[in-house]
Amino acid sequence: MPSSTPFRIIICGGGIAGLAAAIALRAPGREITILEQSRLASEIGATISLQPNGSAILQREWGVDSVKEARGMIDHGFRIFNVEGKLVNTVPLLSKTEYGGDRVMYHRQDLHACLLRAATSRNRAGHPAVIRTSSKVVACDPLEGTVSLESGDQLVADLIVAADGIHSSVRSSVIGCEVKAITTGFSAYRMVIPTDILAKEAPEFTALLEPTKPYTTMMLAHSCRLIMGPAREGSSYSIVGLVPDGKLQEDADSKQSWVSRGDLEQMLETYKEFPEWMKVVFAQAKDLGLWQLRDIDPLKTWTKGRVILIGDAAHAMLPTQGQGASQAFEDAEALGAYFEDVNGVPSREEVEETLSKVFQCRYERASLIQKYSRDSTKPATAKGSNEVTLRPDEFMDYNCGYKGAKEWQSRTVAAVS
Repeated sequence: MPSSTPFRIIICGGGIAGLAAAIALRAPGREITILEQSRLASEIGATISLQPNGSAILQREWGVDSVKEARGMIDHGFRIFNVEGKLVNTVPLLSKTEYGGDRVMYHRQDLHACLLRAATSRNRAGHPAVIRTSSKVVACDPLEGTVSLESGDQLVADLIVAADGIHSSVRSSVIGCEVKAITTGFSAYRMVIPTDILAKEAPEFTALLEPTKPYTTMMLAHSCRLIMGPAREGSSYSIVGLVPDGKLQEDADSKQSWVSRGDLEQMLETYKEFPEWMKVVFAQAKDLGLWQLRDIDPLKTWTKGRVILIGDAAHAMLPTQGQGASQAFEDAEALGAYFEDVNGVPSREEVEETLSKVFQCRYERASLIQKYSRDSTKPATAKGSNEVTLRPDEFMDYNCGYKGAKEWQSRTVAAVS
């Protein structure tokens, strides 16, 4: 006879990683509560991509058709331009069927809303996850399985998943010390522009790059680069400009200082060698953001007692490989896979053993992708040269050739043997 006592799961953080964990862990007899410090009114207004390893999990494992439900655009390939505006390389993506998934581009708000619907839907296995907004976690006891909120409430769970980002408030209780985000020497401009505005105000850019088409376009110089692509069925166009971090010197410990308003004149000066038809686009952005790129070094562990860190709380990485969200999906899928056979209410020892398996499966891979993401900030050309030497697909086979946690673990064990 099934137990009437539920397996209680608390997820700290209602962002993409937290919602993914809720979807993966849903099952009969489980009670999932997501604690989100904000009011969850909206996600950051920017674009995001899922790589084939992430999109395969979303569709194959969780049955979410995000292309339809989140207005995702399947990326047809990379187009690489030099600083003179000449096309120098292409990387077709649709032909890479060996990964079992597509690279898909979204507006972040749409993907977040899609995951939120799946986590709270009544049409999926298990009870819908419950979202508690304005619930800021200020302390956690991993051995007792408790979290304390800023409001004074204390909650108890059998499993606690810390998906609360690079400035995680739970991480220190797992690691035993504070882990600070590391400034990396780079910042990024970010803008999203309606493509109908581009057609009107930047006709040469529109004619050359066709921004409604599903391609990721890169324009690369020695010390700066642009990464561009569409979202929302081609109605919006995202531009990210990676630049040396010469001007943004905020406190790396502040949770909000990493983002500021970008200065258009400074951006134009930084990209002065780029074609005029490219630079005219910058002025069309209603909002120009500038944020300091940060990550963390690989941690000594992600788990303690009833708690596991996932996503940016465990392995924050630079966006140069586009793997942040996909690695969070891999973490979530691993939790679902290893807790699949855990029935009833697990003891602390059972939870610890299962979390150890998740960590052992995920740690080396996530840490290596962190390294690849750092490596990808290297100059795209030799100094004084326009010849592009950076390969955007350099690490793609390793990053995207992933078929799930247990398959990966079996492959790793076989390789060692």
